[in-house]
This record gives sequence, structure tokens and C-alpha cells, in this order.
Amino acid sequence: MSTIAAVTSYNFSVFLHVTAVVVGMGATFAESITFPVAMMLDRRHLPYVHRLQRAVNQWLTSPSLLIVIATGFYQVSKGDWKFGDFWISGSFAIVIAIGAILGAYFIPEDRKLQAMAERDISASPPGGEVTMSKEYMSRSRREGIVGAITGLLVIAAIFLMVTKPGV
Repeated sequence: MSTIAAVTSYNFSVFLHVTAVVVGMGATFAESITFPVAMMLDRRHLPYVHRLQRAVNQWLTSPSLLIVIATGFYQVSKGDWKFGDFWISGSFAIVIAIGAILGAYFIPEDRKLQAMAERDISASPPGGEVTMSKEYMSRSRREGIVGAITGLLVIAAIFLMVTKPGV
């Protein structure tokens, strides 16, 4: 006996929602190791690290957030959910906060860090040791801290979506 599973528009929306989270947010977790790896291998890779992080945030993470928000609204409108439910309103607030952090902090900061890294590298002797400025190192550390906090926000949103507290 064979049955064909009906794929509803709601099911497809959930599929898009989860896929967007995996593709868009998963890539950002990989960003956390690019800086330490570049520091260990050769600091001349640092401009590439910042360009890569900017590309990931612009071309994967930002569009995925739009898909998450759009499919989330659709699911609330079609499902038996209410925006007043904490797990939904909390998740939406987190996603909007992450989008704001991306646009207002990560993307412009990686542009600045790339320029600073290029400056510090060009000031180093050709083929010699590259010394990064205190300002660059301080801003890079701050970006790492903000990245870790943003990663915790992603995990918090996933927790709310999976456990649906209060339901």
C-alpha cells in the first residue's frame, strides 16, 4: 500500500523557515573560527576573513532572516498560534534584533576591520612579521564578543521555537 504525503503550503513554509535558519545562521557559527585560524596561519589572511564575514552576512544571513520573518508571519496566520504567545513574540524580537545587529554593527564593522587589517599589513615589512595595531585587536575582540552574544540569541530563538514554552 502506498501513500503520497500531502505537502501543504504550511508544511512548505516550515521547510523554508528551518532551511533558512540552517543556511543563514549556521554559516555565522563557522565565522567564529575564521579569525583565530587566520591569526595562527598568517595575519595576511585577516582582510579575507573580514570580507568573507561580510559576504556571509550580506548574502546568506540577511536574506535568511527575511525568509524566517516572512514564513514566521505566514505560519502564525495559518496555524493555531498567536503573536501574544511568548515563544512567538520572543522569537520575532530575537530575529529582528539579530537583523539590526547585522546591519548596524557586523557589516560596517567588518568593512572597517578589513581596511584596518590591510593598513597594518601594508605597514609591515614585505615577507616579515605582521603586527596588528592595538585598535584592530581591540575591535576584533569586541566583534568576537558581540558574535558570541548573537550566537546565544540564535540558540535562544531555536530553544523557544522547539520547546514552545507556555503551550
